[in-house]
Amino acid sequence: MSRTAGSQAPTGWGLPIAFASLLIEWQRHSGRSGLPWQLTREPYRVWLSEVMLQQTQVSTVLSYYPRFLARFPDVRTLAAASPDDVMALWSGLGYYSRARNLHRCAQVVVNEHGGAFPTTAAQLETLPGIGASTAAAIAAFCHGERISILDGNVRRVLSRLLAFEGDLAQAGPQRELWRLAQALLPVAPERDDMTAYTQGLMDLGATVCLRSKPLCGRCPVRAECRAHAANETQRFPVKTRRLQRRFENWWLLLVRHVGGDGQVRFWLARRPDSGIWAGLYCPPVFADDKALQAAVHSTLGGALHALAPVAHSLTHRELRLHPLLLDVPSVATEDGLPPGQWVSVQALADHGLPAPVRQMLSGLDQPGSTA
Repeated sequence: MSRTAGSQAPTGWGLPIAFASLLIEWQRHSGRSGLPWQLTREPYRVWLSEVMLQQTQVSTVLSYYPRFLARFPDVRTLAAASPDDVMALWSGLGYYSRARNLHRCAQVVVNEHGGAFPTTAAQLETLPGIGASTAAAIAAFCHGERISILDGNVRRVLSRLLAFEGDLAQAGPQRELWRLAQALLPVAPERDDMTAYTQGLMDLGATVCLRSKPLCGRCPVRAECRAHAANETQRFPVKTRRLQRRFENWWLLLVRHVGGDGQVRFWLARRPDSGIWAGLYCPPVFADDKALQAAVHSTLGGALHALAPVAHSLTHRELRLHPLLLDVPSVATEDGLPPGQWVSVQALADHGLPAPVRQMLSGLDQPGSTA
């Protein structure tokens, strides 16, 4: 390996100088390889994979990534797409703000950068939805820029490596760890070295330095790891402020119409532009059972059929969804419904639906079905 003798430590902090070279060597021999986004240095494809991989497992992204590329093979195609087309393909991946930012970013790249992504992390970070770590990953993978990523997995790796005592719930320690991440970079790396180093950080955090049960016996840098030496891996990273989760109950009115031709349709409304499931299609949502019952009996009539509640976890919330099915005899019933539209079962795939809603409706796609 050329010119990767070690890392440059800032004054006053003794960094493990062999970290970079050990990590690069391990990645090339034992790290992940052959993932579709690893086989390209085309910024569009790397960017797409980085956005999809935020808070999403590789196994899930592997099924979405090729489908997305088949529909939107380049940034210009994505920029020209309708928001509904983008959200429909993203449906089920969750964290839907990523899809909205992805679409906006593509439009900015086309309209303001001539269809070419900027080449430096600093420039990339100015684009919608691209944070510092994602910008660093694109710049390192595609252009060999000497800059470190610092996503959640990497923060865990480096916190343990350095036995970093700073509270990562606070901005100051986060900035200090980022400074140390930059200091750990290989010295004067070749372009391929930066690719291996950056991928190595990702691989180490995803496959070895796990949150609950780190596989220290398989770690290529365990001899350099201060937390491992002190048998304190579970104490790092230090983060005193924990996520406060809210619990909410939502009542969903699933209005179904079966036409004379046997075609099944559902009444769906677009969610507001902000908040949970922003911009997606969903059955009408009510705050409680009384409100739903009142809406049905005052304007629609008919018997409601309660379906099994569904638990759905979001980043900051735990939703308990209570679906109630109402079969209506005519599409003219829409006069008593909240604003929306009838969507046939065959057209559901063309609409962005939250994953639990898609699953609910898939079990109701036959006349008379209730599960």
